[in-house]
Amino acid sequence: MYFYFNMTSKWAKNSAISATLLVTAVVAAVVVLVTPSGGGDSDKGRPQHARPRDGVDLAARIDDFTQGTIRRSAFHPPTALDRRTIADGVGLYLDGRHKDAARLLAEVDFGVSTFTDTATGRRFAEIADRAPESARGWGRVYIDLSRPAATWSVQVPHPVADADSEKLGVGAWRATPGGVMVLAGANRRAGEGDAADVAHRRDTVFHAVCAELVAHRLPGIQLHGYADSTEPDYDVIVSTGKGDHGRAWGEGLAAALKREGFDVCRVWVRRCSLEGRTNVQGRAAAAAELPFLHVEFSRTVRSSPRRTADAVTAIREAARYSAQSAGATRAERSAR
Repeated sequence: MYFYFNMTSKWAKNSAISATLLVTAVVAAVVVLVTPSGGGDSDKGRPQHARPRDGVDLAARIDDFTQGTIRRSAFHPPTALDRRTIADGVGLYLDGRHKDAARLLAEVDFGVSTFTDTATGRRFAEIADRAPESARGWGRVYIDLSRPAATWSVQVPHPVADADSEKLGVGAWRATPGGVMVLAGANRRAGEGDAADVAHRRDTVFHAVCAELVAHRLPGIQLHGYADSTEPDYDVIVSTGKGDHGRAWGEGLAAALKREGFDVCRVWVRRCSLEGRTNVQGRAAAAAELPFLHVEFSRTVRSSPRRTADAVTAIREAARYSAQSAGATRAERSAR
């Protein structure tokens, strides 16, 4: 009788242990299923590397980057090797050598992520710092993958300082397929002196990438902003920068802007403030005889979603002139 009772107790004890283990396993499985990957210590300054089919709202992503990272970012001047490595990586990616680009970019702790923009349905690549982005402030590059090759670029050198200029950049990039968007990663006042003022410095990642785009013969439009009091009679200032190879594009853009109800100052017609003659990306394009536009928008335009959308419409309508300008330049070069 004692033996029977003892065996029964052992059986009950073992059953209880088994049940406990089973419940523990089930709870653990549920925790695995509902806990987000990546943990709870994510750094807002670190880009989220996603699978190729992940859908994101590019405008929201860049707004988060601007407000959460650029606004508070430091600026660490890159070395010549850093600049060359990132620019070469972008060039390789544009050439379709994606794996080679990723390997090269990894040497300076940059990486490539691919997404689908939920607003347009177009796939794009994001080239960005894999380390916390607020430490170096080197910015990002976005490449539209919906076309066999890139055909133009939009450049945003002064996010935060030129408030909401990045919204114009995203809108322009979305409106015209085949674009490359170069976005600075720090406030122009973040560095020592003017170290982070990428529109006027050649020793930045931003300029190195834009120079690579020039080498790939991509016309560029650079977007800026000014206080209303700087040019109170105008909403937009359109310039071809140092050169005049973007004249047809500039005329087309000015006309499209006027159709949208903007008052436009055309630098080649009259003197305007903020003509962009000293802009180093414009100088690089001029030296290569490549179309380039330097476009300034008033604060009133940039602060209005409706007027921003109108400006994007004009940029889209004028996009064909960038190709015409580039074609005319190629014809002139061939005739020499």
